[in-house]
Amino acid sequence: MKKLFIAALLAVSIANFAQAKKDTPKGAETEKFTPTQQNELMLKKMTLQLDLNAKQQEQMKPIIADKTAKRDTMMKDREQNKDSKVKLTKDERFAMKTKMLDEQIAMKAKMKTILSAEQFTKWDAMKGKHHKRGGHNKHKKAGDKMDHKNQEQK
Repeated sequence: MKKLFIAALLAVSIANFAQAKKDTPKGAETEKFTPTQQNELMLKKMTLQLDLNAKQQEQMKPIIADKTAKRDTMMKDREQNKDSKVKLTKDERFAMKTKMLDEQIAMKAKMKTILSAEQFTKWDAMKGKHHKRGGHNKHKKAGDKMDHKNQEQK
């Protein structure tokens, strides 16, 4: 009887421990970094990947800070639009996309002035991989594959 009681107590305590762990949200264990910390991590990552010198690092700090601030503002605006459930008009979406593309053009121009030709090529390739990971080129049409095969045969 004692063994049965101990086994039951053990089973209940294990089940309770496992359930308590499931109840904690996934993001609760990890804290988000402050914008300053995010900027510093991004700068260090770019330094490692592009082999930036000290002067280039100093030039990149305000660019990264500006980019982080714009991203945060954009995310807040996106949340507000989702909360209010207001659909943007075609003109508003066009204006947003135009603004975003203008910012990308400006960023590319700034990077060209700061980075060497080799570093810029690496940065551009890294940026391309990042966008592909986001799923922009996820689905290809079956016809695209056929066209590619047909071009190889010609």
